[in-house]
Formats: sequence, structure tokens, C-alpha cells
Amino acid sequence: MNNKLWQSLVNAWKLPDLRTKLLFTAAMIAIYRFGDHVPVPGVDTAAVAKFIASGNQGVLGFLNLFSGGALGRLALFALGIMPYITASIIMQLLTVVIPKLEDLAKEGEQGQKEITKYTRWLTVALSFVQAIGYVVLFKSEGILPTMSIWRSSLIIAGLVTGAVVVMWLGELITARGIGNGMSIIIFISIVSRIPSGAAKLFTMSVITIILFLLIALAVVVGVVWITTGERRVPVQYAKRVVGRRMMGGTSTFIPLKVNMAGVIPVIFASSIMMIVPTFAQFFGTGGVAGWFNKTFGPTTFLYIIGEAILIIIFTYFYTAVTFNPIDQADNLKKYGGFIPGVRPGRPTAEYLDRILTRLTLPGALFLASLAVLPWIMSRFLNVPFYFGGTSLLIVVGVALDTMRQMEAQLLMRHYEGFLK
Repeated sequence: MNNKLWQSLVNAWKLPDLRTKLLFTAAMIAIYRFGDHVPVPGVDTAAVAKFIASGNQGVLGFLNLFSGGALGRLALFALGIMPYITASIIMQLLTVVIPKLEDLAKEGEQGQKEITKYTRWLTVALSFVQAIGYVVLFKSEGILPTMSIWRSSLIIAGLVTGAVVVMWLGELITARGIGNGMSIIIFISIVSRIPSGAAKLFTMSVITIILFLLIALAVVVGVVWITTGERRVPVQYAKRVVGRRMMGGTSTFIPLKVNMAGVIPVIFASSIMMIVPTFAQFFGTGGVAGWFNKTFGPTTFLYIIGEAILIIIFTYFYTAVTFNPIDQADNLKKYGGFIPGVRPGRPTAEYLDRILTRLTLPGALFLASLAVLPWIMSRFLNVPFYFGGTSLLIVVGVALDTMRQMEAQLLMRHYEGFLK
């Protein structure tokens, strides 16, 4: 099996276009990691790191995880990809409720360009508000005691510019590289925090370490199983005469995945749940803001339950966006295809919708259970760092999606792929 894996990697490297995409993605990742280590001007990075570490289990620690540690250094890319994700979520929701945006979404590529433009401007606005919040927070905590208007403006401009560059890098990876740029950047951010987390792992007892590793292994196996699981709906194409040739008469299937939405619901739910605690954090760590963060922070029971509910909702929402049973039924009818025992047209659409609804439920519940896992781990195993089932899901899910894209490139050229 290892020989086949290495042979697949060699085959991937032999393809000029795939090799170019891999190198381009690696270059964008290198730029992103470089920006994660360049602090904005006029900031005491040691004081910021100490403050973030003191609240490592709170909102800032969670945001620091998704920024790859850049927030702990108040680097240029401290805001990370989260403003862009939040803006994308808002635009997708507005597309459903605003007729003008819905019409743009139906106009194809040109309409999508307009929506992308609005998303970018919204990203800049959210980045600006978040950057101001960080300056106010750090100033109130005494980390930035001597802040002039010019110095504050310089820090805000650096953070907003960094967020725009991260958004640009993500779009470049999606357009010219391998995988989804937004997911790849989050993947790299989480993976970069693994060494520090592994170092803290050895401070626990041997029994706890073994139990922790077994749970982590079970989560990885479960993620792979759910992500690759699918139900194949059989499709039969009737024979027909086109010119002098007999066409059709073949059998195939429609693959309906258990987790058709992938890691997107987890990313979206995490972003939505972080909005209010993030802005509450900007008003300091005491008073009403402190109470709110203790009650609804990332490690509280209410936060975990809310995130689990949002994951289930977004799983169904994004599955509906990804797969439209009505369009699928119309395409089958157009090309002479039918599902055995089901009439073409509306009955086929209802049949596919019924299967998809039932199939999505276990996938959504599994994703939601991963959101509850960190809370259980912290309560019963006393894990000294943030272990997120959602983080592990993102890492494994993004790795599988990227491998599938490389697999498709290899199979197009008659090579064996990575997945069997």
C-alpha cells in the first residue's frame, strides 16, 4: 500500500499542470505563514503573547488557534481568514432573503462575480471593525498604554491590510492551486498549532495520554468513514436512436454522500458562534463582558450546544445548496435516464429529496457530536489545551478533499489515484 501511495505521489509530480498547482499552493502557504510571524508596527509582542496565553481557554485562545498563532503575536495576518468566512456566510444568507441577490446568483458566472465583489467589501468592513476592537481591548488591558491616534491608525491599517491579503491568497489557491483556498488556510493554521499542543500533551498522566490518543484515533476513523460514505442510487438510461447510432441502454448511479457538505458547516457554525463573544471581548474581561464570555465562551456548555445546533442547520442548508433534486430529476428526464421503480420528473425529485434528507441526518449528528467532544474532553480528562473535534474534522476533511482533487487529475490521465 505504501508503494502505491509513493507511486501516486510520483505520478502526480510528473504531471506538469498538477505540479504547477502544487508548487503554487505551497508558495501561497509560505507567504501566509510568513505574514503570521510579521508583527504590526509599534506593538509589544511579548505583552500580547502573555495576555493571550493567560486566556488560552477563552475567545482569544480560540481565535488564536484559527489564526495559526498570529493573534498571539498580533501579526499582520492576526485576523486570519475569519472575516472573509463571516462575510461569505452573511452573503449566502442574504442571497436567500434578498430578491436582487437571488437574481444575481441565478445569472451564472457574471452574477457570481458581483456577489464576490460584495463579499470582498463586506470582508474589509468586518476586518476594520474587528481591528478597532482589538486596539480598544489591548489598550484597556494596558498592553498598549501609550497609543496616539497615528499609532492606533497604523495598527488598524496593518491588520485590515493583512486580512485583505489573506482573502486574496485564499482566492488565488482556489483559482490556481489545489483545494479550496479558505479551507486550506484554516487547515494550515490548525496544523501549525499541533507541535505546541503535543508538547502540552506530555504533561498529562500516561493513562490520560493513552485514552486521549485512542479517542483522537477513533475520531479520525469516524471522520474518514462519514466523509467517504455514500449511497448509490441506481440510474438506468433507455435506448434511443440518434442518427444511425443506438445510444443509451447503460446503467449507472447517483452518489449521494452522507456528508455532502464537507467541513463547510463546521467552519460556518464556528464563525457564527464566535461573532458575539468576539465583540464582547473587545469591551474588556470584566463586568458584563466578562460575565458573557464566562457564560457563552468557546468552552462553555451553552456555546457547545449552540454550535452543535448550528452545525446541523448549516449541514442541511449547504447540502440543499450543493445538490438540487429538482435539477437532477430534470437532467435525468432530459437525457432519457430514470431510477428503476420511480416515475421521471417530480416523483424522481421527491424520491431523491427524501433519500437526501434521511441520509444527511446521521452526517449532521456526527458533525454536531464532534462539536461537543472538546467540552467532554476538558471536563473529564482535564486536557491542558484546546482539543477540538471540529478542528480535527477540518484537518481530516480538508486533507481528503484535496486528495480527491488530485485523484481526479490523476484519473483523467489514466493514473491510479490515492484513494481506493
